[in-house]
Amino acid sequence: MNGLLRLVLPLTLLLTAGCTTLGPDYRVPDAAVAKRTSVAAPFMGAAAGIAANTALPGKWWQLYDDPLLNTLVEQALAANTDLRIAAANIGRADAALRGVAHQRAISTGFSGGVEYGRFSGEQYLVMHTLPDGGLYDIGFNAAYQLDLFGQIKRSIEAAKADSDASRAAYDVVSITVAAETARSYAEVCSTGRELEVAQHALALQQQALDMAQRLFHGGRAIALDVTRSQAQLDAWRATIPALQAQQRVALYRLTVLTGKPPVEFSPQLANCTGELKLKAPIPVGDGAALIKRRPDVRVAERALASATAHIGIAMADMYPKIQLGASLGSTGLTDNLFRSDTLRFGLGPLISWEFPDRELAKVRIALAKSGQEAALARFDGTVLAALKETESALTVYSHDLVRREALQAGHDQLVQAERDAHTLFRLGREAYLPVLDAQRALVASEQGLAEADSKIAADQISLFLALGGGWSSDAAPVITTH
Repeated sequence: MNGLLRLVLPLTLLLTAGCTTLGPDYRVPDAAVAKRTSVAAPFMGAAAGIAANTALPGKWWQLYDDPLLNTLVEQALAANTDLRIAAANIGRADAALRGVAHQRAISTGFSGGVEYGRFSGEQYLVMHTLPDGGLYDIGFNAAYQLDLFGQIKRSIEAAKADSDASRAAYDVVSITVAAETARSYAEVCSTGRELEVAQHALALQQQALDMAQRLFHGGRAIALDVTRSQAQLDAWRATIPALQAQQRVALYRLTVLTGKPPVEFSPQLANCTGELKLKAPIPVGDGAALIKRRPDVRVAERALASATAHIGIAMADMYPKIQLGASLGSTGLTDNLFRSDTLRFGLGPLISWEFPDRELAKVRIALAKSGQEAALARFDGTVLAALKETESALTVYSHDLVRREALQAGHDQLVQAERDAHTLFRLGREAYLPVLDAQRALVASEQGLAEADSKIAADQISLFLALGGGWSSDAAPVITTH
């Protein structure tokens, strides 16, 4: 045994002394778009008054200070089926990571068997017949694979990056679920307001029709006036079913987002008639904060890390795999169970090396490098898309606010015109039809304002979604700009 140790130990020390890790060590490349100085700049669309250069809170929906919205979002984040799928994907990625990491553990095995028979004498260079009897073989072995070229290390790096990416993907689903819940709730409420405006307009148009009919029967109007009033009444009446259907669909969508069948929708939600309104400018931060916060950027960055590790895995396939093994056992006749001359042991490295086709090995390495280049391109594209989506959302939001201000100014003028028409009617200087015309114009303006407020609420939620708020994980890629 001493002779064996003198042979094995120097060989083992020689092998372990030559350990190296093949392939590039991962870091975000300097050429990545995320490391450009311009990425960290403030957003061009963050005009004063509509946005604040402060950090976006994770639970951005609480900025609306609407308890019902808060409850709905929390329900959705707890029960949404897409989030359950994403959670299962995390479990699968973690299991894969544990499987890869297990390659660093010592593998063990035990074998045993008993039979009646005879050993071959010639097999053991004994030139006579061995006795019949009970034969047994019991053995225990242990093996540890030396990671001489870092293949196991790179495999663990790749699996860890994949696990991180699955968590980031869960966060992507989280922000989408939160945004879609808020969007559906806002649509229910804004459609409720538009229904109120439509009902009011319908009532006014009915008054106009009644007045036209009375004037026609009194000989003070023509049939065209009655026909036109009836047509306008029918037009307003036609808008109501479409709005009711839109609200009901939004209710169904909201119910399913919270993990419930559509039939379990809450009827009292249909009574909401006010849009979501923020009490302060939206906190948007800057580009540097955006790419650290957006989980889809983190997904792409972790995919790049995994692709980088796969280069080392492919390179290590060109080199031998070495295991340190030890075995202990006893083989012989059952009558001599565990007698000293039945014991056996073994200790030493086991080398396996499949001499590769060098051209095929080069192809595999080239494929891995191409995969890294593609992952870097996707990472760059995701960063650019995040910046574009945020700038676009800010631009649309700011212009819709300007449009809303113009609509409000026109509405104020129509309010005054409706008052003047009433005053002239009371003084006997105008008939009642001008009053009804002024009221109809005012209602049409109110409808325009309601639609504008609905659009602004949708713009805000789109902006929050672009900013990447809505998840609570502390993990984020370390990306610094020059």
